[in-house]
Amino acid sequence: MPAADRRQQIVDVAAELFSQKGFSGTMTKEIADRVGVSEAIIFRHFESKEALYSAILDYKVRQTAEQIQEHLKQAESRKDDFAFFRTLAFDLLEMYRNDPTLMRLLMFSGLEGHKLSEIFFESTMNEVRMLLRRYVAQRIEDGTFRKIDPIIASRAFGGMIVHQVFVWTLYKDDMERSSAELADQFTELFLTGVRMTNHK
Repeated sequence: MPAADRRQQIVDVAAELFSQKGFSGTMTKEIADRVGVSEAIIFRHFESKEALYSAILDYKVRQTAEQIQEHLKQAESRKDDFAFFRTLAFDLLEMYRNDPTLMRLLMFSGLEGHKLSEIFFESTMNEVRMLLRRYVAQRIEDGTFRKIDPIIASRAFGGMIVHQVFVWTLYKDDMERSSAELADQFTELFLTGVRMTNHK
């Protein structure tokens, strides 16, 4: 198998196992056995178990995060409030809906105190968080949003999305609602709360 294909196979198998058993509960030998190679092959592609874990996150999130940033920047330039928040909600919901292992990986990371969760929030998604906070702050300055803390407002909006993903991940519930429907309603609820009462 070509090296690139083998590396991807290792990432796919490891992601599934890590999402089921966590970082501590998954041994590299188990990954190697599932892939059908020796542990030496695993370490030929990844210098450590931690490097493999980081590669999984990078693979699963980076492309989507870059896409989200581009979508948000387009809406930000137009100061289109509904498009900005709806885009963020939809893209994030779709990311987690299409890959349920991602939230499980992040949950295990947080519970085990693994640095992966810190890497995720401080690097890969940091630009998305900064875009969100900057947009809220700008709309407050424009007089469109009430005078609120942009950080708290951003967390409130993100909290609706994260809660929905928890419901999907932990309880396998509410899957019949589309990401589009949820994104529309979350955005309407949020904007109703943060906009000035005289703004339509």
